[in-house]
Amino acid sequence: MYVCSCFGITEAQVKKHADAGACTPRQIASACKAGTDCGGCVRRIQALLGRGDCPRRELLDQRQEPAVMSALGDVQLPEAA
Repeated sequence: MYVCSCFGITEAQVKKHADAGACTPRQIASACKAGTDCGGCVRRIQALLGRGDCPRRELLDQRQEPAVMSALGDVQLPEAA
């Protein structure tokens, strides 16, 4: 089944790129141009990729958390009124 009719990209091709490490619609676009013309397929690509299923994304999130926390240090945030 076609996901991107502008470039003739199938669901199987998107899944193949995802298996190769593309975790976001932008990374899929870089790999095969899907989603870069009319943009009508971007939501379908997002649905195929799912949320949180990418091990690389989880590793990136783990690396960023300590960096954000150390950058904040002991900063006291103002309380909402």
